[in-house]
Amino acid sequence: MTATRGEHPHKDHSSEVDDAATVHAGPPEGPAAGVAAAGNYGPPNRRTGDRRVSVMMLSGVLAVGLGIAAATIPVPYVVERAGPTFNTLDRSGDTPVISVTGHETYPAKGNLDLTTVYVEGGPTGPVSIVGVFGAWLDRSKSVYPQELIYPTGTTKEQAEEQSSVAMTTSQENAVASALRELNIPFGQQLQAAGLSNGSPSAGKVQDGDIFETINGKPITSLTVVQEELAAGRGAPVTLVVQRAGESLAQTITPKDNGSGRYILGIMLKYVFTFPFDVKISLDKVGGPSAGLMFALGIVDTVTPGDLTGGKHIAGTGTISPDGTVGPIGGIRQKMLGARAGGATLFLAPADNCDEVAGNVPEGLQVVKVENLDQARSAVERAASSQDTAGLPSCASN
Repeated sequence: MTATRGEHPHKDHSSEVDDAATVHAGPPEGPAAGVAAAGNYGPPNRRTGDRRVSVMMLSGVLAVGLGIAAATIPVPYVVERAGPTFNTLDRSGDTPVISVTGHETYPAKGNLDLTTVYVEGGPTGPVSIVGVFGAWLDRSKSVYPQELIYPTGTTKEQAEEQSSVAMTTSQENAVASALRELNIPFGQQLQAAGLSNGSPSAGKVQDGDIFETINGKPITSLTVVQEELAAGRGAPVTLVVQRAGESLAQTITPKDNGSGRYILGIMLKYVFTFPFDVKISLDKVGGPSAGLMFALGIVDTVTPGDLTGGKHIAGTGTISPDGTVGPIGGIRQKMLGARAGGATLFLAPADNCDEVAGNVPEGLQVVKVENLDQARSAVERAASSQDTAGLPSCASN
């Protein structure tokens, strides 16, 4: 999750200007000054001395000004630091983080904290060379080239929109994965959400088309499409889509994406029909990485009992509708934020283990998880006060 950008500490340069004036305010030093003091040659030329003082003071002021400018000029880096945590079982202001309508709910104790990072730099706000240098020296922060976080040319508006869309998608996937974990039926369809450049589906598939079948097989998930394309190895496929209530059959020849994988060149999103309403309220936080903790919070909210047993647990990870937990950014900062918030157990995506190893804060046990079911089992084990030492970690296979 990405929290609202924080402020940069800045340096007060007024003392530097005073120091420069003090250093250069006295009479010029060196042989000439010594001779004048020892002999009877009279006082030094006041006009020449004044010019020297003025030039030296001006040089000092210019040097300080250049230093200030260099310190404040934006640089193409992004700094990540630990952000706040939010208990998905608690409230955000006056509103519950998770609200359920149309299904019985149960009060929950303990914490299932989602974790965040503050991101400084990039299109959302500049970071100075002083800020970057300070972050390099601070083990609690991470510095990345801007293009690794934001594609070149990304505007502030685009970055905020992408973060908002990712958050919305994460919430929908969290509901779907929680209901699947609880064996509660719901509707799920794939919808076209755009075409890539040079797409082989151009002129055949439009935004908003609902995928029905591929080569006669019902499309219940993206996996069905991917497996059929892989089996055909580039052979034409018959795709049936629903458009304006009508089923249309289209023959499309997939193309190789350059790595031996055949694609239709269609951007897709899931459209769900849930049996009850779940609303997630969390201001000023965006991105997809709270999916896992949202899903666990939903499971706890709609099932009897207390999933955490009153324990303080935190975590992070994207979530897909089938419950798969995916990697996220800022894992080091999120572990620090979790521990600072009081968590003793942290759920981390297995694919982030290379960043977890060697960076776990003291007093925090990190459990690696690949899916929602594993995460739920880990929480239940901690809740029952069983020994959690045997749970999978990033130091084990």
